[in-house]
Amino acid sequence: MTMHVSRSALLVALGAALPAAAQDAGTLDLGTLVLEAESDATLDQNGYVALSGRQATKLDTPIRDIPQAISTVTQDQVEDQVPRTLLETLAYTAGSSVGNFAFDTRYDAIYLRGFPAYYTGLFRDGLRQVNGPSAWYRNEPYTFEGASVLKGPASSLYGVSGPGGIVNIVSKRPKDEPFRELKFTTGTDDRAELAFDFTGPLDEAGRLTYRLTGLVRDADTPLDGYSDDKTLIAPALTYELTDRTSITFLGEYSESTVGGTASYYNPSYGEASEIYNGDPDYNDFDQTQYRIGYEIEHELTDAVTLRQNLRYSEVDADLEYSGYYDSGASLARYWGHYLEDIEVFTVDTLAEAEFTTGAIDHTLVGGVDYSWSDYDAYSTTGYVSAEATDAVDVPYSGGQETEQVGIYLHDQMTTGPWTVFLSGRYDWVDMTSRDAARDGTDTSDEAFSGRIGASYQVSTDLSVFGNVSTSFSPNVGVVYDDVTSDDSRPAEPTRALQKEIGIKYQLPGSESLITASLFDIAQEDGVVFDTSTGVNKQRQLDLRSRGFELEGNVNFGNGLSAMGSYTYVDMEIEKGAADTDGNTLSATPYHTASVWGFYEPQAGALEGFGFGAGLRYIGESWGDDTNTFKNDAYLFTDLAMSYDFGEVGYDGLELQVNAKNVFDETGQTCSAGNCYRYEGRTATASIRYRF
Repeated sequence: MTMHVSRSALLVALGAALPAAAQDAGTLDLGTLVLEAESDATLDQNGYVALSGRQATKLDTPIRDIPQAISTVTQDQVEDQVPRTLLETLAYTAGSSVGNFAFDTRYDAIYLRGFPAYYTGLFRDGLRQVNGPSAWYRNEPYTFEGASVLKGPASSLYGVSGPGGIVNIVSKRPKDEPFRELKFTTGTDDRAELAFDFTGPLDEAGRLTYRLTGLVRDADTPLDGYSDDKTLIAPALTYELTDRTSITFLGEYSESTVGGTASYYNPSYGEASEIYNGDPDYNDFDQTQYRIGYEIEHELTDAVTLRQNLRYSEVDADLEYSGYYDSGASLARYWGHYLEDIEVFTVDTLAEAEFTTGAIDHTLVGGVDYSWSDYDAYSTTGYVSAEATDAVDVPYSGGQETEQVGIYLHDQMTTGPWTVFLSGRYDWVDMTSRDAARDGTDTSDEAFSGRIGASYQVSTDLSVFGNVSTSFSPNVGVVYDDVTSDDSRPAEPTRALQKEIGIKYQLPGSESLITASLFDIAQEDGVVFDTSTGVNKQRQLDLRSRGFELEGNVNFGNGLSAMGSYTYVDMEIEKGAADTDGNTLSATPYHTASVWGFYEPQAGALEGFGFGAGLRYIGESWGDDTNTFKNDAYLFTDLAMSYDFGEVGYDGLELQVNAKNVFDETGQTCSAGNCYRYEGRTATASIRYRF
């Protein structure tokens, strides 16, 4: 695959950046200027190592003291690897599976420890991102300064969430010191992107700070008619009303277009052909989304802090898709048009208190959160032509309104080398599901969720931990215990229990964190669609995920930052569809592993250069739940190289080239018997100027 780079576009970007830098070069050389993008407001990080955050307890806690496995993708890792989606952001993270559907940029279809996390496990700034069936909020990596993955059930603090864990995306926030960045990127598939990120104080006292992040992208993909276009603006504002009170406003608006179809025609069971399903003239997935909210914090006393996080968001999706089917004599095409809009409102109010009882120091968090979401969907399918399908007034197909209220309490206790977490929460959830006739069905669920965890610091570098935690997630509609019958019952909520033990280790004299953990997660009453009768019917199943994770992030201090991970997962179907009990869940490899390093020589002829390389291994897995055929194992290679022009007097100017899937692997992977293909090799070149 050839990378076409626009020379004129590069010259424009260089021309904008060089004059100011050249003036500085002609006066005084102060050495290379280093400007960092992260604010460290809610996620304290350095290099590839996250130091502390609010992702596990809703309060700032050193990650090595949290008795639960946590993975964090830092700002530096994002900048070095240049992911295009949240899926690519988590591609090197232990316990995460991001390739179950191979190449598909339409959705952040993330799996954690074998369980899907895309409906119940995606959070932004501590608040859940509720997705509709197809109107999913798209998370642009350029708009966040980190992503943390809390492994295992997290309902004790976050309410409705899945068994495998949650992904909490940390939005870029205002910084106290000025930071300005312009970045132009080009690459394969006629990619062209201009991005900017400005932040700093707005007044002399420094009480009012801002951030404005945005981008404009025009790009294609290897799939015919499948684009990757986006226009985005994300403003943020922080105001310190007093020395004890501050409020941060966070917003985003974007319009994007990707392809409506990412799949290939399957001529037989377990086989993806080279025939792309999409119709280039009818292949747009247009999406408009926005979010607006605030975070307010008030120190009531030296020991008591009040916080409230609030957000309203909306997604409008317009999906034009198509595909082939076997008509007997030849392949025939169908076209579909799907519309969906979803509104989400969520607010979390809490109090944090610090006190001591005897020899035990407590940090107590108690709060209440509320969320409301409502979506409507419209759908039609045609077999005549794209024009005929597009001309149809798309009929209503269904919708759902959900309200959730939860109260929670978390006590974080420390005494000597011990840290103990006790968390409890109770949720009430009411749902109204609307069918195509707009007739509503009301369901209600309530549940208690808990967590108990303990960490013991063996030495200054080593600690051991263990936890037991639960999750709760209500389900919509009815299920069929026998899919050949018309007898149904209301779906039970999905519940899960995790038991986990592990260690956290810091290499002596280094900035690092290595985590190893053993886990056992039992899920009851998960919901899947059964198509064995030719009609989609929901049924419930029980799953058991057992495994081992090993992950390390290290800043060596000599210009080298590195990370590596290994995951073993045994995902057993304990109760499922016919002929699947005791089998392994499809598209769940037993073994995955990755390693990535980025090295910047500190002296010599190569000073100013940066070199990055990574390997991602996805082991064999079953292609269907009846375990009749297997997916092959794959090894993907990624490379990066950069040059800092500060070494020759142009501070803040940097060139970077990244290549993903260097050896152009385009093989297939299958899930539940449906097969997909990987993207193949891609490359980008970017010029960045920070000032």
